[in-house]
Amino acid sequence: MVAGVHGPTPGDRLPPVAAPFVVAGPSGVAVRDRLKGLTFQDERVLRLAGTHLGRLAGRDLKKRCGDGLEHDAERWAVRKRELTGESSARWAGSITKATHDQWALARRGQSAHLRSLRAGVRTLEYRLSLPLGEEGTKRAPGGYRTKREWFAKSRRLGVLRDRLARVQSDWDAGSVHVVRGGRRLLGTRHNLEAARLTEEGWRMRWEAERWFLRADGESGKRFGNETIRLTPSGEVSIRLPAPLAHLANAEHGRYVLSARVAFKHRGTEWGDRVEADRAVAYRIHLDVERGRWYVTASWQRAAVPVVPLQAALARGVIGVDTNADHFAAWRLDRHGNPVGNPKRFGYDLSGSAQHRDAQVRHAVTQLLRWASSCGVSAIGIEDLDFAAEKTREKHGRRKRFRQLVSGMPTGKLRARLVAMAAEAGIAIVAVDPAYTSRWGAQHWREPMSTPHRKVSRHDAASIAVGRRALGHPIRRRTAPPRHHQGDDAGPRAVQADRGDREREGPRHPVTDRAHDARRRTRATRTRATSVSSTVRDARRPGTWVQDPLL
Repeated sequence: MVAGVHGPTPGDRLPPVAAPFVVAGPSGVAVRDRLKGLTFQDERVLRLAGTHLGRLAGRDLKKRCGDGLEHDAERWAVRKRELTGESSARWAGSITKATHDQWALARRGQSAHLRSLRAGVRTLEYRLSLPLGEEGTKRAPGGYRTKREWFAKSRRLGVLRDRLARVQSDWDAGSVHVVRGGRRLLGTRHNLEAARLTEEGWRMRWEAERWFLRADGESGKRFGNETIRLTPSGEVSIRLPAPLAHLANAEHGRYVLSARVAFKHRGTEWGDRVEADRAVAYRIHLDVERGRWYVTASWQRAAVPVVPLQAALARGVIGVDTNADHFAAWRLDRHGNPVGNPKRFGYDLSGSAQHRDAQVRHAVTQLLRWASSCGVSAIGIEDLDFAAEKTREKHGRRKRFRQLVSGMPTGKLRARLVAMAAEAGIAIVAVDPAYTSRWGAQHWREPMSTPHRKVSRHDAASIAVGRRALGHPIRRRTAPPRHHQGDDAGPRAVQADRGDREREGPRHPVTDRAHDARRRTRATRTRATSVSSTVRDARRPGTWVQDPLL
């Protein structure tokens, strides 16, 4: 848990804490394999087909964005008929479906942008209404420090209001702005030196991202897909669009690639679906940086029944506190007591997206292996969502904190953990992240620390997460009623003496021996063989032996 995101202040009324729940497992599967041994003609056909279909996809996306909220099933059918003549019926279906998915994704992003702008405007309006220099609290920011800062923020408020009005107008009209190939890659064109790219290298990446070589599966058809077909033996063939039918090397306008595919991961499951003619979607794409072609197969899985919460927590839980560079984890039994020592699984989120994803997968793999070795069938983790905590207006001066929160891959981490835990047979229990760091450090950091073990606030937060997943309060024990803490009229004026019975307060720890315990034996060090010399030299350095007199 990131410090400063959550935490009550004295006098604040605490909102109710959401109940823990078991996260549903993944509903789909995707596997990838490299297309090895492609000839020059194979790559040429793939490039021509991708370019042609990508041009059709761009044109269709433009029409869909132009329709806005007035789009209906009839317009969809018209667009599909126009694409069929230049490709095929199945290619047209795949293009129109991808267009709708992209428009819906842009629509959701627009909604999130609206919420962010509204939050920024509210924060600025509130802070500008406060007197200069007024201190803030943990839950609400204070006023601005100087007149200069107040003036700069008032101008920013006007800018945000203009943006909000423009985005709100687009939202009401159903107009979205989409860049096929990615807006980030488009902006890289103006910063080639910073990206360490040449114009030719950027052009190759831009064209590859705008290609379209994906086809949805269809159950009941041969091998589950008529457009891009993979046989159980690994043969790959595609149905060429109508303008490229002269390049076919097989019947029915198909082109068979020279490469063979063998999915090492989930290959048996994929083979069973293909042989049963169940739907499998495929996507062929080029990694320009490596110069390699890949094919990705994906399909839907039957919904796995969610394990009841009590059954998942029967053997305890592992509480996990998510941080910017590591997982802090601690095992708890079903009564909420910490067992053993805390664990920490680090990851580095710097570098490329592939490196960050590999780091997250490696940390999740270590966590799941440790959970399996402990015999625990559930992992408790915070249901993190920092969408409302990234605004510059709320944490303007805390730039490093905003970068810290923004850099945490909450969505990717959650998806990776749920998918990998489902394969390991471990349930994921999501808990409310409110106050876990503060209360964990308050109630568990000091009691769990020893001279040989320093417990961090992240380790203490993992105990809080685990106890909340189990349904226990984070506090170590419940305080007695107020009248039982002292006299009914108030605190005692005279406390009970140490020797009095039934006195208040904790008793001093006393180690009592059991009546049937064995008598302790004392070992001594000696060099002599006689009894007298053994006793005389008991404290001299030498060999440890059993004292015969005891």
